[in-house]
Amino acid sequence: MSTDEIDELFGLPHFSDDDRRLYFDLSAKERELFDNTRTFSVAAHLVLQLGYFKAKRQFFSYEQESSVLNDLDYIAALYFPTKTLSRLKSPSRPIRAEQQRAILDLFQYKQCDNEVKVDLEDKAQRVAMLSTQPIFIFRELTQYLALHRIVMPSYRYMQEMIGRVVAYERTRIARLLSTCMTSLIDQQLAALLRAESGVFRVSALKHEAKDFSYKELRHEVARRQFFQPLHEFAKQFLITAGISNESGKYYASMVKFYTTYKLQRMKKETAQLYLLFFAFHRFQQINDNLIEALLHWVDQYEKQAKRAAEEAMNNAVTNAAKNLQAAGHVLSLFTDDTITDDTPFSIIKEKAYALLEQERFPLVADYLRNIAFDKTAFEWLHYTKLSATFKRNLRQLFTDLDFAGRVEDSPLLEAIGFLQNLLRTEKSPRQTDPNAFPTEIIPKGLRRYLFSKEGKTFKTLDVDRYEFLVYRLLRNSLEAGDVYVKHSNEFRRFEDDLISDLRWQDKERVLQDIGAPILLAPIQDTLAVFHTMLAARYSAINQHISDGVNKHIKVIGAAEKRRWKLLYPSSDESVNSDFYSQLPGIGIADLLWFVAGNTGFLNAFTHVLDRYVKHEADPREIFACIVAMGTNMGLAKMAEVSGLSSASMAGTSRNYLRLETLRAANDAISNATSQLPAFHLYDIQDSLHSSSDGQRMETQINTLNARYSPKYFGLQKGVSAYTLVANHVPINAKIIGTHEHESHYVFDLLHNNTSDIKPERHSTDTHGTNQVNFWILHAFGYHFAPRYRDLHKKMDTLVGSQHPNECGDWLIKPARKTNDELIEREWPNIQRIMASLAQKDVTQATIVRKLSSYSRQNQTKKALWELENICRTLYILDFVDDVGLRQCVQKALNRGEAYHRLRRAVAFVNGGKFRVKTEEEQQIWNDCSRLITNAVIYYNTVLLSRVYEQKQKVGDQNALAQLHSISPVAWQHINMYGNFEFSPSTSKIDIDALVARYAEPEYWQQALTDSETPSVDF
Repeated sequence: MSTDEIDELFGLPHFSDDDRRLYFDLSAKERELFDNTRTFSVAAHLVLQLGYFKAKRQFFSYEQESSVLNDLDYIAALYFPTKTLSRLKSPSRPIRAEQQRAILDLFQYKQCDNEVKVDLEDKAQRVAMLSTQPIFIFRELTQYLALHRIVMPSYRYMQEMIGRVVAYERTRIARLLSTCMTSLIDQQLAALLRAESGVFRVSALKHEAKDFSYKELRHEVARRQFFQPLHEFAKQFLITAGISNESGKYYASMVKFYTTYKLQRMKKETAQLYLLFFAFHRFQQINDNLIEALLHWVDQYEKQAKRAAEEAMNNAVTNAAKNLQAAGHVLSLFTDDTITDDTPFSIIKEKAYALLEQERFPLVADYLRNIAFDKTAFEWLHYTKLSATFKRNLRQLFTDLDFAGRVEDSPLLEAIGFLQNLLRTEKSPRQTDPNAFPTEIIPKGLRRYLFSKEGKTFKTLDVDRYEFLVYRLLRNSLEAGDVYVKHSNEFRRFEDDLISDLRWQDKERVLQDIGAPILLAPIQDTLAVFHTMLAARYSAINQHISDGVNKHIKVIGAAEKRRWKLLYPSSDESVNSDFYSQLPGIGIADLLWFVAGNTGFLNAFTHVLDRYVKHEADPREIFACIVAMGTNMGLAKMAEVSGLSSASMAGTSRNYLRLETLRAANDAISNATSQLPAFHLYDIQDSLHSSSDGQRMETQINTLNARYSPKYFGLQKGVSAYTLVANHVPINAKIIGTHEHESHYVFDLLHNNTSDIKPERHSTDTHGTNQVNFWILHAFGYHFAPRYRDLHKKMDTLVGSQHPNECGDWLIKPARKTNDELIEREWPNIQRIMASLAQKDVTQATIVRKLSSYSRQNQTKKALWELENICRTLYILDFVDDVGLRQCVQKALNRGEAYHRLRRAVAFVNGGKFRVKTEEEQQIWNDCSRLITNAVIYYNTVLLSRVYEQKQKVGDQNALAQLHSISPVAWQHINMYGNFEFSPSTSKIDIDALVARYAEPEYWQQALTDSETPSVDF
């Protein structure tokens, strides 16, 4: 932790005047304790300790320093106006201890004594089994202490205890591994560190597939075969050691940072631990890649077949229309007087074929009879043409994967097993008796296309078409969740994503650790509150419409034909305000030095080896790497223009710029921004209102998550940078594929936001909505407020506490009554799903994707969707009834778009295209861009804050009103181009001089005059 973070948690409080009014104000019970105190000194120090405890839930040993004297002076003036500080004495240790006991009793807290410390260390050891990251353990322990109302022990104790727990956990696992190790696994791990043809095996196995090409996937299949025995051993070892998937990922990540040379020379047990978990997670990642490739290729072949059938149909119709004239001449043969009744039909046919070619007769006849073109027949004909291609690409993916299903003896699993058995034994399906294939999977409607017709019956199976049918049904079942792959992250059984049965036995403890009150409350009470709210909202919205109070809803028609539409008032904020045109330009290097000096974000860049490295990173190289990646320039080009060593920058990048350090650095800047006076000028309706949206970024080098999107990339591929923005600050971000649904990542971004900025309300566009997000965000304390593209379509999903027939002539009424019985019956299962979302064993996006998009439905899922309907209904009723809410949502979404424009300006090199080789590098480069934008926003907010404080002092209300509308998202005064010199600047940024430019009231009056435009209500 940085010095500022330690001081924030454990340091003596430093109160402003507002803080003193808040914390030194006494409640009735506190006043009673105060009145029972006899002397002035003891009473004053009691109030002081009370205020400090309310602020930080800790007690402090303090001297008569200036901040304490200021607080005591305020207390004396408030409660003892006739007393002076000169008569104030420090209370004795026993009196102070007695006061602390009284305060603890008052707030129902307890000290962290030796007994509690034993429990705390036990908790730390359990947490360390989930993750050995010290900061993660520390945060879990602080939450545990707050939940159980325990005063936090000193920082030194926490530091030593966590260090002890982490060392013990790593030693325990290494020793256990050496005990469980078999000779075969030992040999295979050793083989990873041997060189073959000049390349170390582990280096070759680190490489990830670039795309779904045959060659790349062939390499992935070979890697999977190598890792399979190691994965089997690691799977059992995870259970034996009792460690979490998250800890395993941490150990696996060490292989990426250590060179093979260093792995060879570290302790054997430690190196084996890292390599084993690398193999375990790489195996599951490969399985995911192979399944994604299978889904991708089946989709592509299906689209090709549909396009071919569509083209064939258009050609057939066109040709039939062209031949209508000839068909007319054929029909005229029936009225031809030169043809006698005894003319042989063969002669007539000959004349007809002379007018219209024989093969065109069926097409024209079908066209005239208005018989539909059989597109399906052409699709399956095209699959026959594609057979060589799909066999080459799909068989290598399909053969080795182990599929399982919810119904073990299902026809599909039988067909999968039969086909896999043939391919694994290198038998050709074509050379196998067609009658041996299990055909129960073939739908009746498709039998005519998969069997050749002999007479009036379909007898001989087309094996190639059958094989593709298996692939297509497998694709459908994987997407529906009916078929799964056990050793996978994204495609395993949904139940495997949930908290284990063993851990769920202590259900109450798990739910208390999560700390979501709605999950602990009886569901009957929750539903009763929901019904009360629904009844009130329906009544209010219809009353407001009938009374004409809601002026931003337009009602059309009368009686049963009444219709309505919403009017949306404008709510926009300008970026690159004229406010910034008064400022001199500042280079990107000077900007980073300024922000680093004010926020300490450089402290976040720790070496990957942590405490084993004695020297610190060169700040110049850190800055150069951030700018090189954040602007898409790249390290090599940055080395050329900055004069820094390319090799040195590469080493700095590898050792210091990791996802965890970049996120910590971004958090440091975001947290510092949130402490500035101007930050809360951007609150929307006095609440912290965030939004999330994706920004499409083209990729120059293929990666598995890069996909085609003609709308955004033309013929190229790209990804989406999905970002969470609150009060203009980008507090979290994630790179996702353009084929992935943004709604699956909404809760992921919010729940894994590690900054101090905690949004209360969150907005997305329609892409951020699904079947579960309203309920999930509500359960974890967020107010979800999306903007729908077509709100009227959602009115059919409204639910209520009564049947629609009981709602009289309401314009807006429920479509049906809620199913409370289903929710109550499935509540224990819903609690388990919610608890699983809060844990670290699986990404929240994976669970949300399965809950919202799986077509397979069960009672639990229906109950979860029913809760979603209730929460969505409450929001839609508010959205329709409250024009202010609609404005707030639009304003929050506009801020996300403003951030995208700023980020685009930052990542200006190479046309804004990513040119990295892996998904992890994409995330790192994106977080570098986010850090630079964060720095720009911090710098602007510092300026606005100083001007705001200046205007507050002089009472310039005109300027204060205008400051609310000036966005910190501006870059016209930031020089993103030119030479890059990262040495500390000799000319420090003089904020006071910059602020002085805005001191004169005439500037604000002129700015107001320039911005005045006629107002528009909607």
